Amino acid sequence: MLHDMLTTYNLNLAQFNGIAFGAGPGSFTGLRIACGVAQGLAFAAELPIIGVSTLEALAQRTGGHHVIATLDARMGEIYHAAYTRTADGWTTISVPTVCLPQNAPALAGENWVGCGSGFDVYDQELSHRYHHQIINTQYDLYPHANEIAQLAMTKFANQSDSQAMNATPIYIRNKVALKENER
Repeated sequence: MLHDMLTTYNLNLAQFNGIAFGAGPGSFTGLRIACGVAQGLAFAAELPIIGVSTLEALAQRTGGHHVIATLDARMGEIYHAAYTRTADGWTTISVPTVCLPQNAPALAGENWVGCGSGFDVYDQELSHRYHHQIINTQYDLYPHANEIAQLAMTKFANQSDSQAMNATPIYIRNKVALKENER
């Protein structure tokens, strides 16, 4: 796909200013593939690289100002973070974490927008947790390359270490599967 895009637009990687990738949280295999491909391209073209939080990309996608971003983390849990939009980008209100939906971090204030697959799967629990704080829920919303690119532009300007050898996925959970006796 990358080759086709470069050919279609008569581009080569050396013309790019940098490479961004969705760093996570998310599926371990998907994160490793995204990071590995981006890292290989950045090494080959000698370009800077930036990993962007998938939860922050979700927040960016909503168009909201106060956003609770969630992803279904499987095993009955969610990846969760909360952000507020500022003139300079997003301020993290609740750091990315993995938790049971009913134990999602408490947040102050109202007018929150809820989004992501965590709300798709655990809407009842999250709606109860944030009773009267959420004004809108955007279901079926996933991180997208467009928002990752938008966020990366700001991050490239503000981050000093964007060498390919230092690119890593954002792992929040160390355990990826339940043992048979836990199922």
